[in-house]
Order: sequence, then structure tokens, then C-alpha cells
Amino acid sequence: MKILITDSLAKEGIDKLRGEGFEVSEQIGIGEEKLVNIIPSYVALIVRSGTKVTEKVINAGSNLKIIGRAGTGVDNVDVNAATRKGIIVMNTPDGNTISVAEHTISMMLALSRNIPQAHLSLQKGQWNRGKFMGTQVYGKILGIIGLGRIGSEVAKRAKGLGMKVIAYDPFIPRKRAEELKVNLCELKELLLQVDYLTVHTPLTPQTKNLIGDKEIRLMKKSVRIINCARGGIIEENSLYQALKEGRVRGVALDVFENGKPFGSPLMELDSVVLTPHLGASTEEAQRKVAVDIACQIVDALKWNKVRNAVNNI
Repeated sequence: MKILITDSLAKEGIDKLRGEGFEVSEQIGIGEEKLVNIIPSYVALIVRSGTKVTEKVINAGSNLKIIGRAGTGVDNVDVNAATRKGIIVMNTPDGNTISVAEHTISMMLALSRNIPQAHLSLQKGQWNRGKFMGTQVYGKILGIIGLGRIGSEVAKRAKGLGMKVIAYDPFIPRKRAEELKVNLCELKELLLQVDYLTVHTPLTPQTKNLIGDKEIRLMKKSVRIINCARGGIIEENSLYQALKEGRVRGVALDVFENGKPFGSPLMELDSVVLTPHLGASTEEAQRKVAVDIACQIVDALKWNKVRNAVNNI
């Protein structure tokens, strides 16, 4: 059986598949047209966030049984089309949890202490300590939207920094929040209180533009906003306007509405910290998601044991 990989995958995952007797082909970065032409030969397709698995690709997959996402988000896969065709879509929800949580905390601290801006200033031969006056996170209120795997790990680390953590998540039992020592509240109540806001939800029709101008106007003018989840959850034009008008103190983004932020006016502002989707970009996370997706595909194809399927039923 043949498996196609179209985004970079750690060697450990590929070795696992080959060790189980599968024929693995790596064709990194190919476009839709070529993917449509070659996909009929494969029983499984492994992607990360780069490959767009469209309905056209799925319909061409005459032998395709599984689409494996080495990572969490599946917004680059047409899950509905796959479900209609009887193709399993699976992800690896645990593999990059710690790395994304750590990156979120790193972005919050970089934003609080103006670390990227101060570094660039020093590179230019400037010594201007007053310009980069920061703020402590200790004692501040962190609001988390989405208290799932990653949100929970962010909460633990924020508590360790001495922050008060509140959260909005209509799907999390109150008992789980109590275990984390996190206060659950409604979205409006959360927005009125936060010094820092971070989002950790998937991008769905319900969460798209969840935070826009109306929501931002509820927050303190000193608020700092972080998004290491998915672009489109926070409306970028509203962020830009709020920053320009002094209604938001700072923004840190690892993900963007249009995939990449080039051309975005946010790039012009000193109060913004941007990274190129680095949340899961650690050696440890990449090894883990590669091995996880390889093991899941082996289990499904050899033993008919399916784990972490995300198909709509």
C-alpha cells in the first residue's frame, strides 16, 4: 500500500511507516493540479498545514482511505467532502500541545517587555531603555477562550507566573476548570476583566471573527491580545483600528487571516509582535506528531483501529 506525504514530516514518522511495510512517497509542496493527478495511486495522504486538501483532490482519490493531519487543525482539509466519500480524516491532537502553550507564554512575555522591538533597536546601535518600558504579568488577569488541551496548558503556566486566570468555554465541565483553578465565565464577563486575552479554539463557522470591534470595545484600553491558534478567530482589521486608536496596548500573532501577513497594516505597527506560525515548530513536537500520525495510520490500515477521527457524523 502506498502513502503520500506532501508537507515535511519528521524522519521518525516516515521510518515507522516504511518499517511496517508501506511504500512512502514524499512530494513536498506540490499544488492542487499535480495532487489531483497522482492521488489515485495512494491509500493514505499525510499533510500538515501547508497542503490544501480540497474537494477536487478528495474526489480524485479513488483509492484514498485516510487523510492524516500531523497536527491539530484541519481547516486546510475539506472534512465534509471526505466524509461524504467515506474517507477518514484524523489528526494528532496531543502532539504539539506543550509547544504551542509555551509559544503562547513566550509571545505574552515578549509583548509585555517589548523584547523584539528592543532587540531591533540595539541592532541599530541605539540604547533607549525608557522607550521600552514594560509591564509585569504577575498579578494580571489572563482570559483564555477555549480551555481544551492547549488552553489548559497555558492556564497552568500562567498560574505559575502568578496570574489570575479566567476562561470562556461552553464545552468544558465546571469540574475541569476547578481542577485547573480557573474561573469559568461568560464571554462578555471575561472581556470586561482581562489584561491579556489569548484564544485556543479551532477555526469554525462559530469561532470565525469571534473577536471583532464590538468585543474589543468591551476590553480595557491596556489589554494585550495573543493568537497562536488559528487566523480568522480574531478580526485583524478590528485589531489594527483598535491599536491605531489606542484602544489596545499590544498584539502578538502567530497565525493570520490570509495565511501570511504580508501586506497587512499590522506589520507597520511597533506595538505588534508577529511570528510565522511557529507554535508547533519545535523538534520535540514535530517528532511526536510524525510518530503519532504514522502509528494511527498503521493501526487503521492494518488493524481497522481508528483513533482521533474528526469526520462529521
